[in-house]
Amino acid sequence: MKLWKIISGGMIIVLLFALNPDVYGIGINGGNGLTYVKSAWNLRPGYLTLYGRVKFFGKVSENQNTPVTYWIVQGALSMNYGISDHIELAISPILYQDTHKGKTGYNIPDDLFLGLKFGSYNIKHSSLTWAFCFNTRFPTAKYHGIPLEPYSAGTVEWGFTGMMTYSKDPLYPEDNLNIHANFGYVNHNDVGVKLEPSNNVINNTMSQQLLYGIGMKIPTPEFDFSVEMYGNNFLQRPPSASAYSIENYLYLTPAISFKAYRWLTLNFAMDLRLTPDKAKNGTSHSLKFADMPTYPGWRINLGANITLLPTSVYKLSDKDILMKKAESRRELFEQIIKEQRETESAEEELERIKEERRKAERELERLRRILERDLKKEKTEKEDEK
Repeated sequence: MKLWKIISGGMIIVLLFALNPDVYGIGINGGNGLTYVKSAWNLRPGYLTLYGRVKFFGKVSENQNTPVTYWIVQGALSMNYGISDHIELAISPILYQDTHKGKTGYNIPDDLFLGLKFGSYNIKHSSLTWAFCFNTRFPTAKYHGIPLEPYSAGTVEWGFTGMMTYSKDPLYPEDNLNIHANFGYVNHNDVGVKLEPSNNVINNTMSQQLLYGIGMKIPTPEFDFSVEMYGNNFLQRPPSASAYSIENYLYLTPAISFKAYRWLTLNFAMDLRLTPDKAKNGTSHSLKFADMPTYPGWRINLGANITLLPTSVYKLSDKDILMKKAESRRELFEQIIKEQRETESAEEELERIKEERRKAERELERLRRILERDLKKEKTEKEDEK
């Protein structure tokens, strides 16, 4: 058993340092987690969520005869579905993307992202949960290599993401401080690709990146406050003569979420770039963007997350949720008894039962407060009627 613990610990470390929240994970995060950094927690089985996000940045360019304001606007959706306790599917199309290329200057639609996540794996007797996911980007857009946006080659790109989540109270993660960390890899699959039609430069090496992120969320009954840092590190850059956005970056993103309803959350976040305006490898092979930064110095994110399934989420009260948790707690105690013969020692089994009992006591205390609140409310309403 000790050998298995060592092997399991080694696997977790490998996952954390060999996997990464690539552009797919960091770019569109419609599941659990923060604005960019993903959570190791999966959606519960049967849950379907729809996340809509708009992000934008604008800057005046004086590189031409008449000053021009260039806007970079992106609109995207992400649909996430909990297939089972440990498997979650994500389908994330970018519906609109400013490109400043061609006659229109935008893509409708832009690229499509698919992700399959294996998560909600709790590390025994701890507040840590780990996960990993595989991600693919399909080039459904007309134009790629967009200024002020993360590098894309117009190929089928792939990567994988490792995630670790800590919660102060795993029983009620949505009510307590939680911390999320991501780290991993992305392959742009761009060998032999001509990145810019205006020149004849062909990429002869495989462009690859590591991306990383860490963030913290502080929940309250009506609002969630979060802050995160995320960035990248190119292992192999594409040619500077034909590619935008080939620099390493680091962003700080504070955010606030308003829980309008149990099934609807509204999000606001601002990205603040911490890295220099232009680094040593940065180029602007288009005179049009010669005085623009490599990446946006700031960026506004507006989003809304809606729970579509199950429909019962529109009817459940706090009391109903706690009653369901109490029922699942009873089933867990029965499972512990059944597994008693398979445990390492009686002491370990006893400690596990004590921990579950403490959690059950906290649930009962929360239920008691809700019932007292409801009784007080009913009493007040009756007095008002008199």
